[in-house]
Parts: sequence; structure tokens; C-alpha cells
Amino acid sequence: MSDDFELDTDDLKRRMDGAIANLRTEFASLRTGRASGSMLEPIMVDAYGSQTPINQVGTVNVPEPRMVTINVWDKGLVGKVEKAIRESGLGINPQLNGTIIMLPIPELNEERRRELTKVAGNYAEHARVSIRNVRRDGMDQIKKAKSDGMSEDDQKFWEQEVQDLTDKYIKNVDEALENKQEEIMQV
Repeated sequence: MSDDFELDTDDLKRRMDGAIANLRTEFASLRTGRASGSMLEPIMVDAYGSQTPINQVGTVNVPEPRMVTINVWDKGLVGKVEKAIRESGLGINPQLNGTIIMLPIPELNEERRRELTKVAGNYAEHARVSIRNVRRDGMDQIKKAKSDGMSEDDQKFWEQEVQDLTDKYIKNVDEALENKQEEIMQV
């Protein structure tokens, strides 16, 4: 192997890990019929002139398996939090009780479960695209090194390394998607 070229595989792994972590966060936001505070994480509220995560304007609790509550700290933000939840596409109808917003989690019907599996599939596809973009960056580095005098054997070795890494991460995405779709379809 060439002494002057060393592909930073740690950087590629770090970036691919980021795509997987983002996918897990998006999957956590998909409700599966059970109440979870994490389903509110992607929702942003227009508070004090900027977009703020919902957990930074109130306390999120899960007092029972089919209920999430948000105790909004600033009474003036209650309406904005309610509006953000309604517009989030979660399909939950917030109920107000002073500064507490209650979110009853309805049973998922078959149609809604199928919709959620499609959403999960879209999230997984975005993660695959991110991983492929990291792969492309790695391949571009290898091509540049080839034009700078890297041997063909070294080029093939590094391309195979990048491809193996990509395949491993794509497989992780596929497994995570399969698990999430199973969880969603579980009655």
C-alpha cells in the first residue's frame, strides 16, 4: 500500500454513524400506539422569536400509557405549543387545561399503521442517501489520490474498504427499518 495516502475511515464512520443516529431520532418520533415523550422531540415552537424544541418551553411527562402531558412554563406560549402540535402531523388532538396540554394517544387503526410504515420507509431512505453521500465523498478522495499518483492496487483496496463500510451501514438502516415496521404493525 501507498505510504502517502491514508483514507480517514474514522471520519467516514463518524458521518455514517450520524446518519444512523438521526434515523433513530426520527424513528423515535413515530408513535406506535404507546405514549412516549420522544414523539414530541422533532416539534419546534415559535417561542420568543425563534424556533425552540418543545421540551425547552415546558415539562413533558407520560403519566399513563396512552397520555402525554406538557406543562408549559410560560402561559403566553400555551397557544403556540398547541398550534405546533396540531400542525406537526402527529395526528394528535391536544386538550388544554390551564398551562397543561394533554395529548391523548388514540389507538392506531390499520390504515394509520400502514401510513406510519411508509413514513418510516422514507426516513430510512433519507438515511441511505446520507450514507451514500459519505461513500461518494470517500470515493472522490480516492480518485483525487489516484490522480496524484496512487497505484491501481491501492485504489482498489481503498474503494473496497469504503464499499464494505457503506454496505455495513446500509444493512444497519435496513435492519432498523424492519424492526420499526414490525413495532408499528404490532397490535
